[in-house]
This record gives sequence, structure tokens and C-alpha cells, in this order.
Amino acid sequence: MSPLSLRRFRVAVLLAAVLGIAGGAARAADGSTPPYEGDMLKLAELLGGLHYLRPLCGMTAESQSWRMQMQDLLEAEQPSDERKSKLIAAFNQGYSSYAQVYRACTPAAAAAVQRQLTEGAKLAHDIAVRFGGN
Repeated sequence: MSPLSLRRFRVAVLLAAVLGIAGGAARAADGSTPPYEGDMLKLAELLGGLHYLRPLCGMTAESQSWRMQMQDLLEAEQPSDERKSKLIAAFNQGYSSYAQVYRACTPAAAAAVQRQLTEGAKLAHDIAVRFGGN
């Protein structure tokens, strides 16, 4: 993925945090599960996978970047303890599922990174657009 596409993914995640997630947190203040919960769990899983794969494939400058993106989402969302545990578990599942398969950056691992970046950007954008609270 080009630096511009990677930047767009990060901007999309940030937009989801600011517009979609924070807006939905207010709607779910009664303790109910927000309507974008499935999307958030998938996004958390993608971030976990990227946290493992990007440094494996030579992007060592990003060694904590994806974990910090996840932390930013959690801070914006301010989920209940139960929801926070589920989101963290999804992140960890994304990380561990790739750690079990890849020990080196193979062409398949590089392709997985590209798929995750593309899917994550689309998902984060969709969350912000659909649940932006506007």
C-alpha cells in the first residue's frame, strides 16, 4: 500500500473514533450495545493483525502504531468494561491468528497486510459515515 493509502487508513480510523464511535457512545450510554458493535470488533481484529504483520514485513517504525490506534479508539469510545474486554479480545485474536501462521514476511503475509489496510480503511470510513451522529 502506498504511503498515501496508509495515511488514508489512519485518517479513516481517526474519523471513526471522533465521529462514529464517540457519537455512538452517547447513544449507547444506557449500557446497550451500539449498532456498530460488529464493525468495531472487526476493526479491532484488523488492527491487531496489522500490529503483528506490519513490523514483521519490515515496517519497524510502526511497531506500536497499530496498538496505539486501538488505544485511541478505546479512549474515544469509552466502552463498558464488558465491551472493552471484547474489543481487546478481538484485537488480540487478530494479532495471535497471524502470529500462528507467519514467522516471516512471505508474499502471502504482505498480501494479508494489503487486504487488512484496504478493509480497515473501508470499515472505519463506513462507521464514521453511518454512525457519525450528524
